[in-house]
Amino acid sequence: MTKTLDLVNTADELPKSTTVVIIGGGVVGVTAALTLAERNIPVVLLEKGHIAGEQSSRNLGWIRKTSRHAADVPLALAADRLWAEMPERIGQSVGYQQCGVMFLSQTAEQMATHEAWSNSVQSFSLGTQLLSAKEIDEHVPNGKGQWAGGIYTPSDGRAEPSIAVSAMAKAAILKGAIVLQNRAVRTLVTSAGKVSGVVTERGEIRCEQVLLAGGAWSRRFLGNLGVSLPTLPVVGSVLRTKPMEGPTNISVGGPDFSFRKHKDGGFIVTQRSALSAPLTLDHLLIGWRYLSQLRANFSFLRTSLGRDFFDDLKLGRRWDATSFSPFEKVRTRDPEVDSDLNQEALTNLRKAWPIFDKAEIEEAWAGVIDITPDTNPVIDRIEAFPGLTVATGFSGHGFGTGPAAGQLAADLVADTDPIVDPSIYRFDRF
Repeated sequence: MTKTLDLVNTADELPKSTTVVIIGGGVVGVTAALTLAERNIPVVLLEKGHIAGEQSSRNLGWIRKTSRHAADVPLALAADRLWAEMPERIGQSVGYQQCGVMFLSQTAEQMATHEAWSNSVQSFSLGTQLLSAKEIDEHVPNGKGQWAGGIYTPSDGRAEPSIAVSAMAKAAILKGAIVLQNRAVRTLVTSAGKVSGVVTERGEIRCEQVLLAGGAWSRRFLGNLGVSLPTLPVVGSVLRTKPMEGPTNISVGGPDFSFRKHKDGGFIVTQRSALSAPLTLDHLLIGWRYLSQLRANFSFLRTSLGRDFFDDLKLGRRWDATSFSPFEKVRTRDPEVDSDLNQEALTNLRKAWPIFDKAEIEEAWAGVIDITPDTNPVIDRIEAFPGLTVATGFSGHGFGTGPAAGQLAADLVADTDPIVDPSIYRFDRF
């Protein structure tokens, strides 16, 4: 976990029954719990490790509409509103700022892609601007990069992953949600053809509905139930600099780097055009579903075959309610940082903005991202298990849209009008 992650004190005693059980203490599960508690619906959130211990505290903190699928923009817009309202809603800052997000292009072809996207979302009135090289320099001065242009949405923002989800979890508890950490859920209980509870490592809890928001673990949990969810893991490596002067408050994505201001005065930096992809059995089993993505983005992946493959096999893919589950074997995924990728990012950034020559690394971390074949999440009920809803597969976008995604999942669980049309996120599209 990151050095700055705010930890949460939670309950210890497992209740015998509730209305809704949520599996997973990341941003989506926590905001769903917060939403249900505010609606006076009894809810118990069960986290195998600790709140926000995995990707919900390891991401970049960007909150953006720019370059999202057009059909995904309504969820991002709803998230903008919820992020802005969050401090008043929970009585604590989450580090939210409407700082703007800018992506840079080196070629005319890249600019054409940005222009096509901007045209595709005109109906949403996002305020997105196409920038010339001169305008980029006005927004982000003293750069040395040779840019064909850029795209900029001033209404995009950022929040702080190290404090946001923890703050929301504390608020959910104050509003009546029961949250337990170090409580792995092994499997579901069904009665009369529908979900009637879950089995945890410390006993059973009866319920009427279950929301699975397990991030990169969701595929394994569902696979044990005979439900195939197509997600594959990749690993993103990130660094944070010590406090320093920087060129802008805007979050900037270059072709092979990105940076954004951190609340402590440094910058969060990553190699935007590269992810580590330690191969697992799942890559062999369902990799064919990703062929179109691979054709377009193969150069982005730094594949390797090694210990991760065998560690993944050791976790197992089938277990019963009395067995020690994979979620107890690994409480928190803490992948190895790819220092080469982080150094590439910093080197590329320094070439573009020499002020980063002064940057000193304060810390580095890595996180596992679960990718779907179309990079959109699944937020849907599972027909094979009435009473089970899934919200997972956010493909690196989960933190930004998390408050709206969690509310959408809560809407489906409570069978109320959804915050946005959920049809784009249906499970059966695969």
